[in-house]
Amino acid sequence: MAQLILASASPRRRELLAQIGIGLEIKPVDLDETPRSGESPRDYVARLALEKAQAGYLAGGETLPALGSDTAVILDGEILGKPLDEEDAVRTLLRLSGRSHQVMTGVAVTDREHSRVEVVITDVSFAPISESQARAYWASGEPADKAGSYGIQGLGAVFVESINGSYSAVVGLPLAQTAAILKEFNIKIWQ
Repeated sequence: MAQLILASASPRRRELLAQIGIGLEIKPVDLDETPRSGESPRDYVARLALEKAQAGYLAGGETLPALGSDTAVILDGEILGKPLDEEDAVRTLLRLSGRSHQVMTGVAVTDREHSRVEVVITDVSFAPISESQARAYWASGEPADKAGSYGIQGLGAVFVESINGSYSAVVGLPLAQTAAILKEFNIKIWQ
């Protein structure tokens, strides 16, 4: 039985919520994800998460709380979005090569009474990546729809030397923080 509306088409977020026992109704929303002028990466992911939750709440007929989330990869203060094409993905992966970056994931839950937003920041360090590795990774199809052109839960894991923070947030949803927020909305997780 549905306890929550997930305002996302992301199979990763759906799987993460199912992992903690949340019954979902899926209501993907389509929003303009362009960063605003002068908007910090933290404010950007928080705003998008909240806008998605609000749109999902309306799309669900205002009957269940809705969850929205957004993940961005940040390098040198710049938001690295989903790749436009192979060349963009290869360029991004070579920029991340041998360096550390941040993954910021905003999660928001809203209902008729209130909204709650939290941003989780995880530091990720990459091993060196050659251009041929980046191109082979692109050919796998995995990075095409991923912020920063990689997925830590898939083949892209071979690039990751270490993380400091929430693994599930890098996948797309910080589970510990999400569970705490859901409790505020009286949504029972598996516990």
